[in-house]
Amino acid sequence: MSSYDNNLSRRAFGSAVGVTAAAAAVGLGAAPAQAAQAAAGPQEREFRAARGRHSRRPNILFILGDDLGWADLSSYGSPHIKTPNLDRLARQGVRFTDAYSGSATCSPTRFSLYTGRYPGRVEGGLAEPIADKSVGLEPTHPTLASLLRDAGYATALIGKWHCGYLPDHSPTKSGWDEFFGNFGGALEYYSKLGLGGEYDLYEGDATYKDLRYYTRIITERAAEYVSRDHGGRPWLLNLNFTTPHWPWIADGDTEASAEVERRIKAGDARALWHQDGGSVEKYRQMVEDLDRSVGEVLRALERSGQANDTLIVFSSDNGGERFSYNWPLSGNKASLQEGGIRVPNIVRWPARIDGGQVSRVPVFTPDWTATLLELAGTRPHPAYLPDGASLAGYLLRGERIAERNLFWRVRGERALRRGDWKYYRGKTGKDQLFNLAGDIREQADKAALEPARLAELRAAWEKTDAGLLPYPA
Repeated sequence: MSSYDNNLSRRAFGSAVGVTAAAAAVGLGAAPAQAAQAAAGPQEREFRAARGRHSRRPNILFILGDDLGWADLSSYGSPHIKTPNLDRLARQGVRFTDAYSGSATCSPTRFSLYTGRYPGRVEGGLAEPIADKSVGLEPTHPTLASLLRDAGYATALIGKWHCGYLPDHSPTKSGWDEFFGNFGGALEYYSKLGLGGEYDLYEGDATYKDLRYYTRIITERAAEYVSRDHGGRPWLLNLNFTTPHWPWIADGDTEASAEVERRIKAGDARALWHQDGGSVEKYRQMVEDLDRSVGEVLRALERSGQANDTLIVFSSDNGGERFSYNWPLSGNKASLQEGGIRVPNIVRWPARIDGGQVSRVPVFTPDWTATLLELAGTRPHPAYLPDGASLAGYLLRGERIAERNLFWRVRGERALRRGDWKYYRGKTGKDQLFNLAGDIREQADKAALEPARLAELRAAWEKTDAGLLPYPA
């Protein structure tokens, strides 16, 4: 057992989390869920900052799963997927129950993480997601990586980029010293063929030939990076897995890989979507492989002696897709219902944050950008003010996070959360209002009962939307 386990029993922790998830699943609000958890034991307690501690600037390891649903980890209630390494990470840190992605698909959320702003503030963020070479994250835009690099950090991105293509866009043009991974939204895990049939594994801006299973390759690279001596500098590593994104190919599925590769080479433009493949069991294998891979990187970090001073954030780029376990949420990837944007989110920093805690504070992707900049001792560029709020005061000093609006926009849908209330308009065009404290499944529409609140939240959404770029016709 890791030195950061704080003597928490795996069985007791799982029991406490399971009770909380079960309470949420039957539509109970936060307070009943907390009471049920308290009855199960005190192993996971409500978050409280450990004030008065000091440390050097942290290394930052930000890990993204790809299309990983909110309840796909056993620590978030999955009944059939076992994720012991991520569960252990949660025991050692803080598990957020009301965490959201910056958007409902891959590349817009990555824009929101790298810029700290709504995807709709830049042209590339309007693609949901980016599918061609016409747009991307412009190298002139300040990013988390460029700001940290200027503050003395070593920076690297390993895995999926999905914020534009060469020759105009790449991580190394946007602040990352090193890049090893793929540019596109998906690739076949062995051949590395992308959506257009192109080979899509790069080191820097040059192709890199390695036909082993992709998750193994980037896990090795990440383990090497966190083990490295960076000359005394702190470092940022964005580790972006493609797992468990389609195609539904697990490690060792060479026959399925060969068939998808054959179809790509034959010109089948939808081969990677793998709509005739996959299963709940295959998805389980892929998520559990993601968990094992994260465990390998964390063990390398601990062996390096840097774990205590490394801040780890684990999350997903959006909600789950076809085989994801999303219960009790409605909707999935591409939707602004909870199932499309609520994601697992775990934070660990042993030097400053106690383990075994849970936070029910609503947070979303741009908040982490603002938080990491503050913890690194730097600020956003004054011409590109963030849309997220730094959580540093909350995490380290116990400061209250003021009630605010969390805003989302995708083509045909809109959503805004303020406190426990969520305003939502789907593709039907009907305005709806939900109280998530007692209705996490978004089934009890309160719009007719709360017309003034609905109007207030709709006006708030429209005010923010007016400041964003319009979608192209």
